[in-house]
Amino acid sequence: MTNNLSKKMNGFPADFLWGGATAANQVEGGYDAGGKGLTTADMVPFVPKAQRGLNFAIDVNSDYIERALKGEVEDRYPKRDGVDFYNRYEEDIELFAEMGFKAFRLSINWARIFPNGDDAVPNLEGLEFYDRVFAALNKHGIEPIVTLSHYETPLALSRKHNGWYSRELIPLFVKYAETVFNRYRHQVKYWITFNEINMMGHSPYTGGGVLIDRIPGRTKEQIAYQALHHQFVASALVTKLAHEIDPSAQVGCMLARTQTYPVTNNPDDVFLAQHYNDLNLFHTDVHVHGEYPSYMNRYFAENDIEIQKEIGDDEILKQYPVDYVSLSYYMSKSVAKNPENYEAVSGNLVTYAVKNQYLDTSDWGWQIDPKGLRITLRDMYNRYRKPLFVVENGLGAYDKVEEDGSIHDTYRIDYLKKHIEQMKEAVLDGVDLMGYTAWGPIDLISMSTSEMSKRYGFVYVDQDDEGNGTLNRSKKDSFDWYKRVIATNGEDL
Repeated sequence: MTNNLSKKMNGFPADFLWGGATAANQVEGGYDAGGKGLTTADMVPFVPKAQRGLNFAIDVNSDYIERALKGEVEDRYPKRDGVDFYNRYEEDIELFAEMGFKAFRLSINWARIFPNGDDAVPNLEGLEFYDRVFAALNKHGIEPIVTLSHYETPLALSRKHNGWYSRELIPLFVKYAETVFNRYRHQVKYWITFNEINMMGHSPYTGGGVLIDRIPGRTKEQIAYQALHHQFVASALVTKLAHEIDPSAQVGCMLARTQTYPVTNNPDDVFLAQHYNDLNLFHTDVHVHGEYPSYMNRYFAENDIEIQKEIGDDEILKQYPVDYVSLSYYMSKSVAKNPENYEAVSGNLVTYAVKNQYLDTSDWGWQIDPKGLRITLRDMYNRYRKPLFVVENGLGAYDKVEEDGSIHDTYRIDYLKKHIEQMKEAVLDGVDLMGYTAWGPIDLISMSTSEMSKRYGFVYVDQDDEGNGTLNRSKKDSFDWYKRVIATNGEDL
């Protein structure tokens, strides 16, 4: 007992997985190379900030897609080009290795393997591309953490079946997962089924290729929960499959976690905060406990939401829970019963939030709350008793390139330092934390805004919002700082 306690008091475990995280649709590019098909992300245009509203520019409708495919619009699609990881992966992985990465989280683009999502056979060129990526990671001793679906639903499945609103996608996703599980069973140990699965409630299009304009008579919320059910079943089935193909495989779910606080200690505000925390954690409740929690059954009844299930769905969810729970954490939010009395704020998947007077904000208005990460890790570990993995956390900010080419991103170092400190406190509290992959270790296209100027990386990429630049890579001050953090296992911050 004393030895175990001493290990915990030392901070992060020796096998802690330090690294960085990306998504194929934000870094790869090569949208029409190697036999790849279009995805839903490839159809999201760049919208200038002045025309965008508060924060997000991620939804398109079926009419827009059809006009764009016919060449009737003249928009630019930054996620199609990314930052050219498709051609520069070796250079980028060498930079990650120089920082000392133990792990790199990436996604496989479903449409690179099955261009239409329902093809009879997989695309060999796509499989060979990821062969090369995993070989490069293995060369440097970097563990891949692979997300199967990171906002990359094949566009053909959106047009043909209306994405995850249809059960037709479940067997197609299982077939895709079986293909990559068999192909990469000796290269990949850690898998994640769906990235930020709660995105479905914010944007059914981004979260699952669902075009809600094609479903008259149902609300966005009704549509989202039906599509979510299909993803829950698919996640359980591929978890089962992964364990059959490779008994040592570890399969996790992934949540965009937003810790919610009451703006006052008025019981109405406190209950509202609990309500929003439950709506957020419901997704991981299903993945871990294998059933819909009673509070959600009441919510469905009160909001006229009926989930169409098939016989056996509940049994599938119960029999095949995930092995670990991963999460993104960028900010917390505060809520009030009377929000009109407070200043509103925006952020990553944040709605109905009011300003927390105790927190600073980022360049994009996201409220910065390092201690909230410790709070959420404690809450989630107490709720699930499963290993946790922080697979996204980072600061999107404007970076200035000095005349000598240097980039002094002390603000990023400060943000990450404070969050890592709180992670360490959570580990000392007894939380079983597997690792930390900072978002994104290299500058990439923003998911929420398709901007390039919203930069996260330790590595700067020479490209602007209009797609101009050399794409050359260079190190920011945070590069050497994170290298030191990893080398000391989080002791030297």
